[in-house]
Amino acid sequence: MVKFIPFIKLQPIINIDHEGRKEKMLNNVGKTLAGLALCVISSAALAQDISNDKVDVIIENGFVFDGTGAPWTKTDVAVKGDRIKAIGNLKDMSAERRIDATGLYVSPGFIDPHTHAGDGLVKAELGGAEPLLAQGLTTVVVNPDGGGGSAGTDTVNIADQRQKLLSHGVGVNVAQLVPHGMVRRLVMGDVDEHASEEQLDKMRELVRKGMQDGAFGLSSGLFYVPGSFADISEIVELGKVVGEFGGLYTSHIRDESDYSIGLIPSVDEVIKVAREAKIPGVVTHVKALGPRVWGFSEAVTQRIEQARADGVEMWADQYPYEASKTGLSSALIPRWAMAGGTSKMLENLKDTAALDKMRPEIETNLERRGGAERIQLANFSPDTSLEGKLLSEISESRGKSPVDTTIELLIEAKGQIGIVSFNMLTSDVVSFMNKPWRMTSSDGDLVPMGEGVPHPRVYGTFPRMIAKYSRDDNLVPLATAIHSMTGLPATVHRMKDRGFLMTNMYADITIFDLKEVKDMATFTEPHQLAKGMKYVFVNGKLAVDEANYKDIRKGRVLNRNGEDFVRE
Repeated sequence: MVKFIPFIKLQPIINIDHEGRKEKMLNNVGKTLAGLALCVISSAALAQDISNDKVDVIIENGFVFDGTGAPWTKTDVAVKGDRIKAIGNLKDMSAERRIDATGLYVSPGFIDPHTHAGDGLVKAELGGAEPLLAQGLTTVVVNPDGGGGSAGTDTVNIADQRQKLLSHGVGVNVAQLVPHGMVRRLVMGDVDEHASEEQLDKMRELVRKGMQDGAFGLSSGLFYVPGSFADISEIVELGKVVGEFGGLYTSHIRDESDYSIGLIPSVDEVIKVAREAKIPGVVTHVKALGPRVWGFSEAVTQRIEQARADGVEMWADQYPYEASKTGLSSALIPRWAMAGGTSKMLENLKDTAALDKMRPEIETNLERRGGAERIQLANFSPDTSLEGKLLSEISESRGKSPVDTTIELLIEAKGQIGIVSFNMLTSDVVSFMNKPWRMTSSDGDLVPMGEGVPHPRVYGTFPRMIAKYSRDDNLVPLATAIHSMTGLPATVHRMKDRGFLMTNMYADITIFDLKEVKDMATFTEPHQLAKGMKYVFVNGKLAVDEANYKDIRKGRVLNRNGEDFVRE
């Protein structure tokens, strides 16, 4: 009698260190499938191999996705310590616990390649990461967008951020990026100038230190101050430093609409960095923002696919929503008025001459985003009753134009207002979704439950990708959706031994009920945890058990250069 043991013989070929190209890996999978006869071993030999090796957990009878994009296989998965011990028919293997996954889907733990959760995870009260685990997430990549216009510079110090994360423990694994905007601010401030060679050398040193400390690459936010003041040659030079460590470059591009150089030239900038620095490039939260560029998804696709055809490693990530989130000032205030930082911007907002120049530009930026009725306040500390209201509603209630209301609100809040902006076309969102180079990401924060009216992606991104776009709308095959949030981001970021369900990989595992998966968060009531994730393992330990959250904090800070960092 013989039995087929899936995956075990595939593992040496698929479980590469992710230094190779994704296409090469998938080609190897295809070649291996032609020789599946090699995977047949006797049941007696199997019993001999496993009978004396008791494991911690066996997940039985689940529909198992391996993370490569291949269809599911009905099989068992054994976990011992922090690794996957075996995959196959494991009914004769001894285990401390057996989980019956009949009717459930078993997947590698989800990976979010673009999240602002780092600001929350460093806080003891949020470090358990319940909203992330409720989505099936086991790993997040932090410090995106070059720092995203944040006023702080602490994320430049990768080792310091790592220590803050580990001091109280984290519920998920964390991979760090070096944020270009914060590096530039530390060296140059918020001035609208190109870097001198001396300043560039200082930035090189900071980026090199971050990479030496384990960062996975460089992020930029060329839409935001101070990144918007940088010439692309500056990014190329810093990208070359990242290339010394095998890292990547990910960018909130300079213009997702037609604010400055335009959407397509901004995508070309990422391609230029990837080509000249010889590193992977990622157009992060890819979109066509506003009516002026609706329909441009095909042109973006052509640019990325042509670059890939030319041998440039280009990728993108995307959140499955038609609305974005940013700051009101970043969305509407011209960059010249923001040079010098928030304090200078506030001076300009009170200066008659500056306002005369600024008002028509604010009006134009409102048009770019589809008007005041498409902008919703996410947080407004002077008056929380305005949170969740549209700018058009607030303008009407105050009896003022949207432009004057914008100026007034920014002065009242000292420049700090978050907004949700409904600015995308459904067809563009869907157009990007099935691309083989597209990862699922959230671009979400991690905030205290009930604070403000954040974008629902904070709580619902990954279940929404599965429930709406795969199960309900049938626009993306489930295996493709799973690949976009597991094996693909692991490969793009060169995460060693994560992102796939194969023997000897880390036991980051998500088990969900496809019928029950649902993103509960809405734009008006976002503070609702997702449903449907029954079990979530982080490094072999159950952080969600029978749909119940456990604050065990077994996440690690991942190290691009070697062994991961673990809380002592």
